[in-house]
Amino acid sequence: MQNYLPNESRYTNGMQFRRCGKSGILLPSVSLGWWHNFGAENDYDHCREIVRYAFDHGITHMDLANNYGPPPGHAEEMMGRMMQDDLRPYRDELFIASKAGYVMWPGPYGNWGSRKSLMASLDQSLKRMKLDYVDLFYTHRYDPETPLEETLQALVDIVRQGKALYVGISRWPLHALKVAIKYLSERDVPPLIYQGRLNMLDRAPLEEGILEECHNNGLGFISFSPLAQGLLTDRYLQGSVPQNSRMSQGRFLKEEMLTPELLAYLNEQNAIAQAKGQTLAEHALRWILEQKGVTSVLVGASSVEQLKKNIKAGCE
Repeated sequence: MQNYLPNESRYTNGMQFRRCGKSGILLPSVSLGWWHNFGAENDYDHCREIVRYAFDHGITHMDLANNYGPPPGHAEEMMGRMMQDDLRPYRDELFIASKAGYVMWPGPYGNWGSRKSLMASLDQSLKRMKLDYVDLFYTHRYDPETPLEETLQALVDIVRQGKALYVGISRWPLHALKVAIKYLSERDVPPLIYQGRLNMLDRAPLEEGILEECHNNGLGFISFSPLAQGLLTDRYLQGSVPQNSRMSQGRFLKEEMLTPELLAYLNEQNAIAQAKGQTLAEHALRWILEQKGVTSVLVGASSVEQLKKNIKAGCE
């Protein structure tokens, strides 16, 4: 198999890098999310082409989680294979994240935010990805039953053990985020970043004060589902459901979501985008990146062509 040689102009071809809060880390404005498109049903060589294209164009940040697939764990296994085939020589150029907090294995310890669950999950993730450490490890969701101090101390100890360089918070409510910032900072492991759903259709982090809290305390913010699972693209502007779209699969998008009000809004925003010489998707991504305190947006990609279009939002 031919050795991969990345594009020599990967850092000069336009991708903008943004400082993550008040840290020393710079992240690309557009990062690659592995939530979908890296499962067992996806062709390895096709996925490899997408990741190569991303890295060739300045996307250094790869966002994974223990349960990404499907099946759970498969995205990380694919990352491990790519590390062996292509990426090992460039490990220090990559910023690789993983998470734990959703159900991963049977029994009481394969879910939520206990110390045992987080530490065991990260050990499994490192083995799957064939890594000695991750750059960033998140608690993937708020656990209302486990004491916050137990979850947060696990994050502190994970950094001290050298298994992660930084820690992050994903999808925690504001009151718990405030506790996390204080607890972690007092132990010299300040959280690097918060990951939340922010897009033109879901503005909760703005409305609930999470983005402001992050900005005021030196955390970065990264948006997942920035295109609302594809609603903020040109796929649904006519009110129909294309074959092989996420809505046609009915897993995360339901056809009844395409209300007359939503269609009118999407077409209104599409007209604004066209007036700027942009696609609706590019317009939607740039809207997020214009919000104060946002570091990056996580885009998924089922093809190089799709990624190519979305990368434009993060370039100068």
